Amino acid sequence: MKILVTGGCGYIGSHTCVELLNENYEVVIIDNLSNSKEDVVNRIEQITNKKVKFYEGNVQDETLLKRIFEENKIDGVIHFAGYKAVGESVKKPLMYYENNLESTITLLRIMNDFDCKNIVFSSSATVYGVQESPKYVETMTRKETSSPYGTTKSMIEKIMEDLYYSDPTWTISLLRYFNPVGAHSSGLIGENPNGIPNNLMPYILKVAIGELPELTIFGNDYETPDGTCIRDYIHVVDLAKGHLCAITHALDNKGKLHTYNLGSGHGVSVKEIVDTFERVNNLKLNYKFGARREGDLPEFFADPSLALEELGWKTEQSIEDMCRDAYNFIIKETEK
Repeated sequence: MKILVTGGCGYIGSHTCVELLNENYEVVIIDNLSNSKEDVVNRIEQITNKKVKFYEGNVQDETLLKRIFEENKIDGVIHFAGYKAVGESVKKPLMYYENNLESTITLLRIMNDFDCKNIVFSSSATVYGVQESPKYVETMTRKETSSPYGTTKSMIEKIMEDLYYSDPTWTISLLRYFNPVGAHSSGLIGENPNGIPNNLMPYILKVAIGELPELTIFGNDYETPDGTCIRDYIHVVDLAKGHLCAITHALDNKGKLHTYNLGSGHGVSVKEIVDTFERVNNLKLNYKFGARREGDLPEFFADPSLALEELGWKTEQSIEDMCRDAYNFIIKETEK
């Protein structure tokens, strides 16, 4: 079976490619390298000792997509490609709507033309918006999101749902995941975003290696045990295995619309992450507490029971593993 992975050189995409190759899928990647590097392809091949077919370009490029489908018999698609910086999306909403929506619509149209109707979409817990319960279940109604980035995820889910209702021969899996962290245990692939990170772990890493002077923890007066926000953190390798389970399940159960949470099912506070990072890596982080950040919720986490029931998937790696693997990756990157 041959799987097209859009954005396959990115953080989650690259780890998913590794898991696909380990299970003997053939992998084709399209990536415009706007927030990734081509040498990730070599690293994927080094980890798996298997070859990957790589195309550089945009998913919006209809001509390139047609060529990919003409040159490869694609059995399914895992769609990661899209801009993902929350803060940037607030400043440049049109860029996010144009890129994320147009690329998805183009991809779906070409897939339809080539009768390849099996797609797994990289969605996000942001589509839940603000719910009454901190435990997010797939049956909850999508609420207003807090950024154009989140809104594009919600809109794409709706586009794919409407496509399925118009043509139930499609098999569509919407994966809503929470806070991916960590890196591959080899240290060859991981997360190292450009500029000042939006997310906690990349920020911790840049402080740990001295690239940034200190970490600001936004708010220590929430109604949580230690006053800091609580989130559901998931090791990126566990997350990648979730995509593997989803595409395998979809290939065996065609003509379905699935929505799954991918998370650990329990929350961990920001302070707990910082403390664990210091402990497992035997170092001290320079951090301070700042004011609450607008839009941050005190607590939310996944109910991942449906993914366990239908996909046989659950998280296996601990917070300690996430902190250890993330630091191992960034240290190896700085040594190059």
